[in-house]
This record gives sequence, C-alpha cells and structure tokens, in this order.
Amino acid sequence: MSALPAAARALLQEAARALRTGAPAAAERLLARAQALCADAPEVLVLQASLLLHRRQPAHARAVLEAGLARHPGHAALRCEYGNLLNACGEGEAALAAWEAACALDPQLAVAWYNRGRNHQLRGETAAAIATLERACALAPQALPPRVLLADALLHAGRLDDAEREYRAALAVDPACGDAWRGLSNLKTRPLGAADAAALQAQLARRDLPAPDRIAMLFALGRLEEDRGQPRAALDAFTAANALQKRLTPWSAEAFRTYVQQALAATATLPAPVDPRLGEEVIFIVGLPRSGSTLFEQILAAHPQVEGASELPDLGIVLQQESRRRGQPYPQWVAQASAEDWHRLGRDYLARTARWRRRRPRQTDKQPDNWKHAGILRAMLPGATIIETRRDPLETAWSCFKQPFYSQPHFANDMADIALYMQGCAHAMQQWRARDPARIHLHVYEDLLAAPEARIRALLDDCGLPFDPACLAFHRAERSVRTASAAQVRQPLRADTARALAYGSLLQPLLDLLALPWPF
Repeated sequence: MSALPAAARALLQEAARALRTGAPAAAERLLARAQALCADAPEVLVLQASLLLHRRQPAHARAVLEAGLARHPGHAALRCEYGNLLNACGEGEAALAAWEAACALDPQLAVAWYNRGRNHQLRGETAAAIATLERACALAPQALPPRVLLADALLHAGRLDDAEREYRAALAVDPACGDAWRGLSNLKTRPLGAADAAALQAQLARRDLPAPDRIAMLFALGRLEEDRGQPRAALDAFTAANALQKRLTPWSAEAFRTYVQQALAATATLPAPVDPRLGEEVIFIVGLPRSGSTLFEQILAAHPQVEGASELPDLGIVLQQESRRRGQPYPQWVAQASAEDWHRLGRDYLARTARWRRRRPRQTDKQPDNWKHAGILRAMLPGATIIETRRDPLETAWSCFKQPFYSQPHFANDMADIALYMQGCAHAMQQWRARDPARIHLHVYEDLLAAPEARIRALLDDCGLPFDPACLAFHRAERSVRTASAAQVRQPLRADTARALAYGSLLQPLLDLLALPWPF
C-alpha cells in the first residue's frame, strides 16, 4: 500500500484488523472513510470484497472484484482475493488458477502462495502443498498460518521430524499458538517433554489468552499428563478443554435424536436403482471417529487397485446442494426422490471424486460422518462397498473426549453426548446393515489385532479385492494420511494402544453412560 496516502493506509490497516478480530461493523466504517480518500485503489477493493464475503454476500463481492480486475488486470492482491471468492463459491479449480496467476504476477506475495498451499492440502495434494507452503514461509517467516499448515502437510506425508520442527518454529514466534500445540499433540508417537509442560503451564496462566488457544493447550496438557502417567491431571485438563469448547459451540442432543429417527424412517423404502453397479469404484469407511478407520483405510490403500482418498466432503456437499435445490433439509426430501434423482446424485458424487481414480481404479472415502447417509447409498451408489469400523466402546469414547476436533459443534465435548452419539450410530447402522447386508460390512479393530492376516483377507474379500501381501505391510505404504492418526498408521500393528484402563474408576461415569440403551 506504499503508493496510497498515509491516512488511507492507516484506515485500511485498522479496518483489516477490525475484520480479523470479529468487528465487521467497525471495519465497514473505517473502509468507508478510506474509500472517500481513494475509492478505486485495488487495496480498497480487496478489503471491500473481504468484508462482503464475511457478510455472506458473494455476488456483490464478485461484482466488486471483477470490476476491479477489469481496471487493474495485473494487480496480484486483487487476483488473489478473487481466488478466495471463487473458492468460497465452490469453484475450486478456478480458485487455484487465480492464486497461481497471483503468484506469477507477484512472486513475493506470500498470501497467494499460502492460499495455493492450503488449496492443495484440502485436495489431498500433499507434495504440492508442501512446496508452495515452504515458499510462503520463506517469504513471511513470522506468519503463523502457513507455518502450521506446512507442519500439518509434513505430518500427513509421514515426515514427522520435519513436522515437529515446523510446529516448534511456530511456537518460537508465538508460544501461545494453539494450532501448533494441537499439531504437536497429534504426533501421538512422540510424547511432549518437561520443557513443554512448563511452557504450557506458563501460557495457560495468562488472563488474555484467546479461548481457541486455551482449548488447544489444555488438550495438549492432557495428552502430556496422560503420557507421564498422571491420569487425574490428564482428566482434569481434558475436561476443562471440552467444557470451554462446549460453552462456545453447544451440540444439540435432541437434534441428533430427531435426525436418526428421521433418517431411519425416510430410508425404509427406496426405489430400485437405475444402475445397480453405479459406484462400485468406491469404498466408504464409516463409523465413529477414533475407531480405527484410518488403519483400515491404510490397509486398503496399500492395495495396488485402491487409492486412499482420506476424509472427503463430497457426499455431504452433494446432499446439501440437493437440499438447497429442493428447499427442504435432508433427510426430509428423501422419500420424494425418484430412482432417476438418486442416479443423478450418485453420478454427481462420482464426478466430484473422479480425480481420486486417475491412478488406480478404486478409491476409499473415509469420512466417518458418512454413516449418517449409509441408508441412502443403496439407491444413490448401489455398487459401493460400505465398511463400518468399531473399536472397544470405552476406548473409542475416551479417545474422542481427548481429541481436539476442528469441526464444531461436536458431540465429543461432553461424555453424555458421546455415549448418545455412539448408541445412535450403532442403532442406525444395525438397521441399515440388515437392509443391505451384501454391501454394508462390520469390521472390529480388536479382531484385526487378534488375527491380522485373517481379518485383512476378510476385509479385502468384502471389498471384492484379491489378496495382496502389500496389505500386510500397510505401514510402509507411501501416501498422504490427513487425519489425527497420521503418525500412528506409519507403524506396524500394536496391541498396546489402549489408554482408558489406566484411568480405572475415574472413567466409571463414562462407562455407566455407555451402558444406557438408545435413545436416552
């Protein structure tokens, strides 16, 4: 902004700070004053579009940016913001092209490299994400978002030493960076040390700590105390983290009960599919988070015919778009959908995920929440295989309680909600499996530990895959693993991963909740 008048620069900087800290009304007032000084300046248009996107006015933001680009076609920041707009509108390929153009126009624009890297990361293109995020970090070494996202990408690629180095580099810039502490905690094969304990306690003693950072650090402290054999201290830290998160983003147990009842009723009768083989390329892995689903996917992804796509949002997006088109929330419109409607939606999903089948003929989709849609798949993607994963209920519930989830509100912030969610999932999947036994298969984590080769053969058989010995050495598979278990699945099978028993009677309240029948 060096070419702008000093007064305009100051107003724009203050407006950007106001928008970033959640004060859009103040940002709008400051922006109006800046516009009075230099209305057509590209930097003003960039901030104006950011504000409009924040206010969920993408059409207006698009008009502002396209008019600005017509006048300033070579302005990199305008092109970069246009990429943000396209991405918000669901035009991912066009967004990536806009960010690439911004990088070409100004190779020193760190934010354009960061946006490119974030896009590659979300698309599962981990090698490209690492390369572009390294460039962003080199251009802006004090910026935290590219540094943390680079560390995440390195973790997903299995480069654990490099990931730890980048997380700690972020903490060197800001010792209260919650995302960096969250990342270090997700290096589950590497315990935090005494120096980390002192650093966490010092930061948690601050009164000015933002809630998201405090939550992330409490989770990290809980993990640290668990690793050093202090179950009471660990439970206290996890409980404090979850209580604060639940206050910020409450989860509705009643809405969940209603959803399960509606989904089961709506899917009781579905039309015969137009093409019974549609979707046979896809293997859905569903169930509870922390139930071993990443491990089962890693085994399948070691097979030469299967691409491990990790947690894809596409099935939910296709259903959300159909809900908007019909003006009714899912699953209320399910009973009205014809066989042709389901065929169209299935083809939409396959088109959205086609890139995962370019190298290999089949793909996984390991989005645990897709269990909520398992009932419609026999009409929408009748050829698909569905693998439901389960693990010991107490271990699953406890692992959920101590995991910081990005997506909020989340059932895992309260033990009673965890128990309700687990019971609802089991109840619904049991009914859907009875309706579609040829395509929905249950696999249990503890059974895999007890008889690895037999259970891996059974898994491959359920997926219609020939046995391949590479699946026995799944931990050697070179792929991006974009989940909280990224470090763990790089190791051979271990029988010593259970943690809940070490808490003894401290977890009896959770055990009692898990024994309640559905619905409670």
